Amino acid sequence: MGSIRRYLQYVYPYKWKIIITILIGIVKFGIPLLMPLILRYVIDHIIGAEQMTADEKLNELFWLMGIAGVLFIALRPPIEYYRQYLAQWTGNKILYDIREQLFDHIQRLSLRFYSRTKTGEIISRVIHDVEQTKNFVMTGLMNIWLDMITILIAIGIMLFMDVWLTIVAVALFPLYAISVKIFYGKLRELTRNRSEALAQVQGHLHERVQGIPVTRSFALEDYEEKEFEKKNRNFFDRAIDHTSWNAKTFAVMNTITDIAPLLVIGFAGYFAITSDLTVGTVAAFVGYMDRVYSPLRRLISSSTVLVQSIASMDRVFEFIDEEYEIKDKPDAKELKQIDGKIEFDHVTFQYEQQEDIVLNDISLHINQGETVALVGMSGGGKSTIVSLIPRFYDVTSGRIFVDGHDIRDVKARSLRDKIGMVLQDNILFSESIAMNIRMGKPDATEEEVIAAAKAANAHQFITDLADGYDTVVGERGVKLSGGQKQRIAIARVFLKNPPLLILDEATSALDLESESLIQEALEKLASERTTFIVAHRLSTITHADRIVLIENGEIVEQGTHQQLMEQQGHYYNLYQVQELTDQQSK
Repeated sequence: MGSIRRYLQYVYPYKWKIIITILIGIVKFGIPLLMPLILRYVIDHIIGAEQMTADEKLNELFWLMGIAGVLFIALRPPIEYYRQYLAQWTGNKILYDIREQLFDHIQRLSLRFYSRTKTGEIISRVIHDVEQTKNFVMTGLMNIWLDMITILIAIGIMLFMDVWLTIVAVALFPLYAISVKIFYGKLRELTRNRSEALAQVQGHLHERVQGIPVTRSFALEDYEEKEFEKKNRNFFDRAIDHTSWNAKTFAVMNTITDIAPLLVIGFAGYFAITSDLTVGTVAAFVGYMDRVYSPLRRLISSSTVLVQSIASMDRVFEFIDEEYEIKDKPDAKELKQIDGKIEFDHVTFQYEQQEDIVLNDISLHINQGETVALVGMSGGGKSTIVSLIPRFYDVTSGRIFVDGHDIRDVKARSLRDKIGMVLQDNILFSESIAMNIRMGKPDATEEEVIAAAKAANAHQFITDLADGYDTVVGERGVKLSGGQKQRIAIARVFLKNPPLLILDEATSALDLESESLIQEALEKLASERTTFIVAHRLSTITHADRIVLIENGEIVEQGTHQQLMEQQGHYYNLYQVQELTDQQSK
């Protein structure tokens, strides 16, 4: 019930719309309840009225049908429209509010969370599970009440007509309560299992669609088909488990609803033969049995829907409860302007407590405007160091200062606003080039966008495209080359104009022409900014003010290129190996 209480917090702002919808619904469902009474009146008081002439009977029948026609033709349609409209508007607005919160939540979760969670599973919770919870509003807060009120009104009318026959009509109600208790407890668990299996299919599918080039290049189609079949089979099995149990539930419930009218018909016939029960009353009772048991069937069906929606609520709130690893302190300050002085004070870091230490006692002091290159073998901790500066992760021990401020004492967004990053694999969104550049400054003018593109050596290739700056780049920039994507990423950093710059393998895996253009743009970008460069190829960072060699999470050497070459230590050996390799590859 905890999930329901939490969900009601989203419902509460719309309580009056729900109440109005229910009241309109009572009228909407109440009008058809007149039908058996009309039938009874026609049989007993018009057709069976021996003292009335045929003309009098016809005259009264026409008046009755006229009044009924006004109710059913003129009044009921607008009532039906407004009930449906208000119900759908309220349900969809609640989903809108939940998805707004979830998207905000998604943006605050740590990179560690995304490293262990498939994108498709997140999408499944935000789209599929949230959509399923709508049934709680539509069914649980509206239709169930309407069906229950319809049943109560119908039973009230039946009691007015004949008490004993009404007792027969509701005699099987306790069996419903027992059946619901037996069947619906397990149904919630089965529904949750099915939703989780579906999320696994979606997660696997999303990942494999992104990896289609790998599948094709390694001719893995048959293997991937088998892997997908496993996930799909698991979902199928969970869906069949759910369907089987659901089918048993409906078999029992529908048997009860079929027996009840038979009992009424039998007893009504007996009372009509042995007592003064009129034919009109018998006909009306049979009509009300449908009015009672149709809502009752819907209630049973609604119970299934509610179980499914509550299971989806559990998954939604499980996701919402995922804690933020990077949190601003209550008294965190806004970081307004910085010069770009950075200090690592005995920083140690590990991704998980049970894992090995990635950085061990790192101490560095970087002056304003200094360019520092981090080099070393892969896995040494270079990229980890630069990911700690914008607080993508928090240090395990030690401190990092920006202009004398511990970065944990300032608001994370204000810190990141002062940092520009160009990575090896920059993400472009499947929109226009102009929009992707504007990520650096969303309110930038067209002139500013073009100026940033020119600074990044991107303007020429952009204008050569058929749609220029309006060219849609496709998902993750698939329509552009690696070098073109990099230049757009550099352009948006130019547009942002941050005082602190991080270049993480920004020129790796590019052709010589692209690398030359990008290197030129990067040097222009790094001018008069504090800059961190993570590089694998040492020939690209010889201009750095300081080179820091990282091995196994520790600083082994640091100095200028000239100083390190003169020392003939680790850096010297690494440089010589790379030079030899480059010469052999030419």
